[in-house]
Amino acid sequence: MTKNRRAEDLSEEELRWLLIEKRRAARQDRLLHYKRSGRIVSVTPDESILANQSLPAARIEEIELDEDKKSPPLSRKRKTIDGLLFVIEIVAVVGFLFVVFNGLSLLRELNREVVAALEQPTLTPTPLLMAVVLPSGHHPPNSAEGARPNEAEIPEHLRPIMQSLASLPLPTPGPKQAIRIQIPAIKVDAPVVQGDGWEQLKKGVGQHPGSADPGEVGNVILSAHNDIFGEIFRDLDKLKTGDSIVLFTSQQSYTYIITAIKIVEPTDVEVMASSSNPTVTLISCYPYLVDKQRIVVIGQLQNGS
Repeated sequence: MTKNRRAEDLSEEELRWLLIEKRRAARQDRLLHYKRSGRIVSVTPDESILANQSLPAARIEEIELDEDKKSPPLSRKRKTIDGLLFVIEIVAVVGFLFVVFNGLSLLRELNREVVAALEQPTLTPTPLLMAVVLPSGHHPPNSAEGARPNEAEIPEHLRPIMQSLASLPLPTPGPKQAIRIQIPAIKVDAPVVQGDGWEQLKKGVGQHPGSADPGEVGNVILSAHNDIFGEIFRDLDKLKTGDSIVLFTSQQSYTYIITAIKIVEPTDVEVMASSSNPTVTLISCYPYLVDKQRIVVIGQLQNGS
């Protein structure tokens, strides 16, 4: 094929071969460029395919990597946007975790508050209302004005306190409170009422408000008159250690054994103090028809039945 021939003078076959040669030349240039950059793969073509080709001679084709199919490199702006989105995602995850943990903490705190609200308060014994003087004090019935409360034995500066204690409401009797007392050695069998004021002791043996109930740890304080209103505690001075005192509730009975008997002044209120053991303390005026002091009988719990 001569170089000075015009394109319209060439046959269709010659034009086709001319186009193929130009494509081969352009392809060869690209292959050389990719070979220098290390981005080509050389393979040996199948001999059977070469034999069937109508090309003048067999050759080794060099297959270029299809760079056109590769994604174009990301721009700097796009990389920046992607980085910001990644940071936002991390911040969102951290924020979500914070909300979750904070919610769990709030839930635990709420559960603790609910449990605390539902818990029953720990019951504590009613504090003993310590009297200024020992109960049952009165003028004897043979005095000039007859039997009446003896306010003179109360120190003057303490009388307002005594009056305030006397005005406190009495507790409602419960199933654990004493309702009866028996002292076999002196044939005492009497009812027990709540309160040890003047009016209460007209009805029987009075239990001091706030003192322990029978069988409980503490001091059951019981008072009665010795020469008026039935003279229930007239013979306390005839008791001796080892004698028994039986207290009854609506549910059971408790036996106490006498461990001490003593004569004290009306202001010796220490005998009314609480005890670390189940104790009973009986108090009455002394001596008979004089009533200037108090006789105190103390017993310790032996058993309950």
